[in-house]
Amino acid sequence: MAFRPETIRHVGTNGPGEIDYRLARQALISEFRKGRLARHEVCDAHPELRRAAQECGEPTSQSCPICEEAKVVLVSYVFGPRLPSHGRCVTSRSEVRALAKRSGDFFCYVVEVCPACSWNHLARTFLLNPARGRAAAR
Repeated sequence: MAFRPETIRHVGTNGPGEIDYRLARQALISEFRKGRLARHEVCDAHPELRRAAQECGEPTSQSCPICEEAKVVLVSYVFGPRLPSHGRCVTSRSEVRALAKRSGDFFCYVVEVCPACSWNHLARTFLLNPARGRAAAR
């Protein structure tokens, strides 16, 4: 399971239960560039999300579509049984593998964040281990 920027841009390879938010992202950026949305309306990342982006986010080579000054950072959160209600910020692939081995349905949310201007957008969501979830349901 990759958390690289290329995984956001892949086409036609979404796994079961994966939702990609590229179209919503593009619509939002288009509205901003047309002047229909103000910068403060799209650059509204929560301080904790910005902190997570600065401390444990995965850097990308993609420039921020709003300020075009900084590179976007990916921050991943996992929600599921026996995790805090606010989710758990995933900082490494080993954490992902460990959570995928646990019983229960774990959902991962990947958020794009610009540490400079506070722009953020949900990039994609997916079931962390869809094969395990289907096997448990049988």
